[in-house]
Amino acid sequence: MGKPTGFLDYKREESKALSPKERIKDFHEFHTYLSKEKQSLQGARCMDCGVPFCQYGCNIAGMTSGCPLNNLVPEWNDLVYHGNYEQAYIRLHKTSNFPEFTSRVCPALCEKACTNGLHSEPVSTKENEHAIIEYAYEHGLAKARPPKVRTGKKVAVIGSGPSGLAVADQLNQRGHLVTVYERHDKIGGLLRYGIPNMKLEKKVIDRKVGVMEDEGITFVTNADAGNGVKAADLIKDYDAVVLCCGASHPRDISAPGREASGIYFAVDFLTSTTKALDDNAIPQGDFISAKGKDVIVIGGGDTGNDCVGTCMRHGAKSVTQLEMMPEPPVERTPQNSWPEWPRVLKTDYGQEEAIAVFGHDPRIYQTTVKEYKKDKKGNLKSVVLVSLEAKKDEKTGRLNMVQIEGSEKEVPCQLVLIAAGFLGSEKYVTDAFKVALDKRTNVDGQNGSHATSVDKIFTAGDMHTGQSLVVKAIAEGRKCAREVDEYLMGYSNL
Repeated sequence: MGKPTGFLDYKREESKALSPKERIKDFHEFHTYLSKEKQSLQGARCMDCGVPFCQYGCNIAGMTSGCPLNNLVPEWNDLVYHGNYEQAYIRLHKTSNFPEFTSRVCPALCEKACTNGLHSEPVSTKENEHAIIEYAYEHGLAKARPPKVRTGKKVAVIGSGPSGLAVADQLNQRGHLVTVYERHDKIGGLLRYGIPNMKLEKKVIDRKVGVMEDEGITFVTNADAGNGVKAADLIKDYDAVVLCCGASHPRDISAPGREASGIYFAVDFLTSTTKALDDNAIPQGDFISAKGKDVIVIGGGDTGNDCVGTCMRHGAKSVTQLEMMPEPPVERTPQNSWPEWPRVLKTDYGQEEAIAVFGHDPRIYQTTVKEYKKDKKGNLKSVVLVSLEAKKDEKTGRLNMVQIEGSEKEVPCQLVLIAAGFLGSEKYVTDAFKVALDKRTNVDGQNGSHATSVDKIFTAGDMHTGQSLVVKAIAEGRKCAREVDEYLMGYSNL
């Protein structure tokens, strides 16, 4: 695929990012992408590798290798090289509903499995994808295409995150009448209120939602199924109901003093900022502010990094990010060979910004909060940190991170953001629809399917699998849509 010697002739080149100190002045996306001509040369680097692991999308050693959507990566890389962006969009859209989202927020599992990455730099597939979808919008290729025939079947999709939107898009194209219910004031779910603007500007979501509306999908906001919108009414009024409400129950970090004012879950903090931004470059009005505060972010994942980047834009006095696990190696170990997902140290945009401003990496490994301390008014004033070490449980054989006595250290802190992941679906939703749950409180898909224990109710995305990636949620939505279509029609051509 591409130019046979392209991986030898051309070096990997990526979009240029604004300097950390410059980009923290606002919440806009901060990359300047390559020209169409230069991007085409990046497509030329795709090899005729025979076995394209980039589109494999299955688990190796417990982690996903390649694209979960099975995107036809070598095909559209080749088309990018030849400058045929229209055909590249057709091939991309065949497997992906929302390349405008994944080309911005996906961790590029395709690139981590790229054959070029074994001995050199992988193909810049994620930015090739971005070039394709933006070309498609600029040239009218991504416009609305309503289905020509309607089946008369009605489907309710509960939740407008990536899985819910994927279900809705697929079923609408099939000809079913789809209504999406969203409990927030705007459509997007995790895409809107869990991912900050500098990674995904909300006008990108609005652009796609506008296309979907023009294609016949109905969106209803401020509609909380199970709390205001009755589950029984939805089941009665629709031929099928799909639950895509996410893994919205955040994991807490309990310790003495947890009731202090100034401790928030990460998603509440990020949502507060996004709502305060609206169409502005800086937050306006009332929101959870980190300005002038010593901030502790608990959690070392993507959401934790997003909190760091947001705090930098607020003007925090200091930011410290805690990670319970040991620091990953800089390079792959022999036990983590290609094409497995690389379990290596990654310094993301928020951490880069903290390093630029404060002069050191904000991350502290093998550390957690032992106690929250408050002042006389009940406001958080400091936290007690404690170091952790790995110890094997003699009964289970599992390694657990346990506190090291005598390692406690008190540090000033007026704002704690808990980014420790999620525990599963929210109880009021699952109770309202009376669906069975698995041991992790995810909605249980019967016999490995997306059908729940209740007739005509299906589930997809994080609510089904637990917390995961946007690209996996989209893949979940597509698979679920096919099952719903088969349920409604007796067969499916999705």
